[in-house]
Amino acid sequence: MSILIKDTTREEREEIVRRTLSCESGCENCSGCALGAGDPFEMYKPYIEGKLEIREINRRFNAKYGIH
Repeated sequence: MSILIKDTTREEREEIVRRTLSCESGCENCSGCALGAGDPFEMYKPYIEGKLEIREINRRFNAKYGIH
């Protein structure tokens, strides 16, 4: 299954983010806040809205925090 914007609907992208970050089971499975990302839905909002691919959001996050 492709997760590219061109291959998904907004609803599918929301589900991809929710499923990937385990947001349905609470914050204990998410390290977003500890890494400074804050609300994962805000971080991935550009993907959900169809503006940036996940890989680009992750690349920018990694560059900002010096994660390699």
